[in-house]
Parts: sequence; C-alpha cells; structure tokens
Amino acid sequence: MSGDSDLIKLYSARILALAADIPHAERLASPDATVKKRSPLCGSTITVDVAVKDGRVADFGQEVKACALGQAAASVVGGAVIGATREQVETARDQLRAMLKEGGPAPEAPFDGLDVLLPARDYKNRHASIMLALEATAEAMAQAEQAHCA
Repeated sequence: MSGDSDLIKLYSARILALAADIPHAERLASPDATVKKRSPLCGSTITVDVAVKDGRVADFGQEVKACALGQAAASVVGGAVIGATREQVETARDQLRAMLKEGGPAPEAPFDGLDVLLPARDYKNRHASIMLALEATAEAMAQAEQAHCA
C-alpha cells in the first residue's frame, strides 16, 4: 500500500496542473533549430523549436508526448525559457540531472519551478522523460548558434 501512496505523492496536484497547461505547446513556423528527443525506456517524446536572437531564446515552441512528469518538466521549461541564454539552459539541464541522480538542489531561476519534480528522485525510470525538455532545448540552442555563426 505504501507504494500506492508514494505514487500519489509523486503525481501531486501541482504536477498534474503543470502537465495540463503546457506553455508554448505549438510548433514554430520558422525556427532557427528543431530537436526531437525520445526516452527509449518509456517512449516519451518532445520536439522543441527555438528562435534565438542576441544569444537568448526569442521564441519557443514544443510538441510534448510524454508522461505527466515529462509534461510537467516541459511546462516549467516552456514558462521560463523565453529570454534564457544557452548557458542558463545548459546549467538548468545539469542541475536537474544532479537533482534527480545525485540528490542535488533544484535548478536555479529561471528554472527553479522544476523543484516540483523533487519527489521523482526515487523513480529512476522516470528520469529520462523529465530530462527531455531541457536536453532538447539545450541542443536546439547549440544548433541555432552554429547556424548563426555559419
């Protein structure tokens, strides 16, 4: 029975609310870069489009086909990413990975809303889905910067 109550805690009202209202849930018409990431373990998929101006995310779109935890992570990322630099996105990605795998603190602002996923630390099979949004965004920003420099 404790396993059931642990899962209920994991899927908190806040996580479910985030999953139900994902910002920037439409693809961009002409992005600077697009990256699609998939978690082989659960099949969750996220496609991210970015438009970058002066080294910051100017526009963002995403298509999210993931579990509630992956959706919640995408919701937080979508709500915080406009105006972020590649360094901020990469730092948040690394901090989220450390939070999940090494017991580190939640990512810093503007991605501090990812603290809602702290209870997922104990569910290693969910980590890949949670990481998708930031991994795809970081990769898309790197590609966009390369395209601007080419």
